[in-house]
Amino acid sequence: MKKTHLVFIVYLLTVASTSMAQKHFRIETKNNILLLSTDSENALVSDYFGKRIADISEYPAISALDKFKPGSDDLYNKREAYVASGSTNLLEPALSITHADGNKSTVLAFSEVQERQLDANRKLTTITLKDPKYDFQIALNYLSYFNEDVVEQWAEILHHEKGNITLNKYASACLTLTGKKFFLKNQYSSAMREMRSEEQQLLHGMRTLDSKLGTRNNLLHSSSFMVSLNGPSTEDTGEVIAGSLEWSGNFKLDFETFDDYFLRITAGINNFSSNYTLKPSERFVTPRFVYTYSQNGKAMASRNLHNWARRYQLADGGGDRSTLLNNWETTYFDFNDEKLNELVQDTKKLGVDVFLLDDGWFGNKYPRNGASSGLGDWDFNKQKLKNGIAGIGKEATDKGIKFGIWLEPEMVNPKSELYEQHPDWIIRQPERKEFYMRNQLVLDLTNKKVQDFIFHVVDETFKQVPDLAFIKWDCNSLIYNAHSPTLKNQDHFYIEYVRGLNSVLERIRKKYPKTPMMLCAGGGSRVDYAALKYFTEFWPSDNTNPYDRIFIQWEYSYYFPALAVDNHVTDMGKQSMKFKTDVAMMGKLGYDVRVNELSKNELLFSQDAIKNYNRFKTTVWHGDQYRLQDPYENDVASLCYVNQAKDEAVVFNYFMATRNATKQAIPIKMKGLDPSIRYRITETNIFPGTKSPIDSTKSYSGDFLMNVGFNPEVNDRRTSVVLLISAVK
Repeated sequence: MKKTHLVFIVYLLTVASTSMAQKHFRIETKNNILLLSTDSENALVSDYFGKRIADISEYPAISALDKFKPGSDDLYNKREAYVASGSTNLLEPALSITHADGNKSTVLAFSEVQERQLDANRKLTTITLKDPKYDFQIALNYLSYFNEDVVEQWAEILHHEKGNITLNKYASACLTLTGKKFFLKNQYSSAMREMRSEEQQLLHGMRTLDSKLGTRNNLLHSSSFMVSLNGPSTEDTGEVIAGSLEWSGNFKLDFETFDDYFLRITAGINNFSSNYTLKPSERFVTPRFVYTYSQNGKAMASRNLHNWARRYQLADGGGDRSTLLNNWETTYFDFNDEKLNELVQDTKKLGVDVFLLDDGWFGNKYPRNGASSGLGDWDFNKQKLKNGIAGIGKEATDKGIKFGIWLEPEMVNPKSELYEQHPDWIIRQPERKEFYMRNQLVLDLTNKKVQDFIFHVVDETFKQVPDLAFIKWDCNSLIYNAHSPTLKNQDHFYIEYVRGLNSVLERIRKKYPKTPMMLCAGGGSRVDYAALKYFTEFWPSDNTNPYDRIFIQWEYSYYFPALAVDNHVTDMGKQSMKFKTDVAMMGKLGYDVRVNELSKNELLFSQDAIKNYNRFKTTVWHGDQYRLQDPYENDVASLCYVNQAKDEAVVFNYFMATRNATKQAIPIKMKGLDPSIRYRITETNIFPGTKSPIDSTKSYSGDFLMNVGFNPEVNDRRTSVVLLISAVK
């Protein structure tokens, strides 16, 4: 026998022997698998995350193929699935603890696994790890969604030591990925400039995205991201991990490359100023981290998250949505019964479902006639509304219109009765100067009395307007001088604030489960899947200039379905009413315009556009999304939605060129259609007095439209074009 053959046989026997000693755990979805195993020291390690292979018996061989072998000069000694600090791993940990005796070292060894098939689509795998020295354990939970190719991961920490322990860091998850190169796509923001995109190669060291703001947690950085493996990905090519942390407070996302071929993503609550004291037998549960893997580019990763969100996470994700007319940009704070009654009539005339009364309807001792007073005093203003919000609600109902209202119950103006009566309900440092954002402070939601007050505000609103059909929930201030007058352990403040908020929202949803609620935070500063468990939709930005909104809405589409994104037609921007409307239809349509100032043709167009939207909105809200041409590198941005039956698609096209281009010169290739079906293409939302160049009598196969494409005839005079693609019956 040749020596090389003998060596190979010994290698196989070694692999087999190692495999027998190992335990293997498969977190599987329809197309993907996260493979975990125990090593020779009984540590839980990550072997593989990617596309499933057909023969499951081959999975045990994966760990032996890893090029990494620990040596004497390594900063770490294994690819642990959840990294603890103080022992042999010297890179960024997921878990850092000070034990009851002061020791800061933790070792996690496999103890047991439990698997529960929750239903035909969901399986929960719980792997418990214990410290051999301390009576300490952590349960790693992996909830897999088979058809959506999505995994939610979180940790539950429990101990029975002789005294309290301190959690210094307590991530929800850490993923170790392999690849030759890694590219991070993330979004950063400021007020009116939300979700600005950047993509960069992750070189050596640490890249951290985080929030220390307390509220409005996504104001600077988004808690959602994408990572491309081995090279930059495109919409339809390349390996992509898309992830999002389900937490409405301070977050931390660490991306650490090491040993040239590895990336570790650690996601969880930001441990900034948040050492958490855990009593014996007390259980600490981290927020969930949701993620997906796509072998077919960013678009598939987006669709995976969208499908998961609509079915499992977004409030009423499978349901309908209401179009609305908001009074804010029409009246601001200056209104009375007569003006509002006229707006109710305008709502009916326009043809939308809901009239939304925005800020300024409350406050008497300190009337809410501007942003500096009245916030916190939720009694209707008797000068503006002689019959109260009940009167406006009845007026709307009598006209066949639903009624909605704006609330900002987490906040208070220093110029308010609430501030005077309950100074102990306000977040602020004692004996330090108060600092205001938008003339307001944040109420202390760690305080049960404050939680009761906020629930009472909502409950009392429903008592006055039993048929209340919509709530816009705002949150405009960050938390400065973080301190609770009543919380015993200030290290728990940031966590207890979010727990208090969630407690209030749970109570509201228990009593009022069906009422649509918009999540707003000075624009799009609180957009995460934990909050969207309670809210049907969110407000992406106070910037409603439609040109800017194309970019903002485009970036949100990487993580959130169109059903959840509120887009309003407003007076902001100099574009035409048609362009503004076509952009707003790329999600959930609404209006914030002076209906009485619209020209005859603008009003006629808007009324027809709403009827058109009502015919195809289900495809936009519940269909599969395909980004066809991005607005950054193309003269025309194009995005489409295809329904599940593939017999209808809606394609939005927007002219983006600012120089040296006057038209879309070549066809745009469609995606997501059935190649065997023939389709007819019709332009909708045509402005009165204009004629479409699209010949709706012709038909094309899906194969033709996806491989050759179709030119929507967008140019500097036809700046937006909405196409309906319908199967020929």
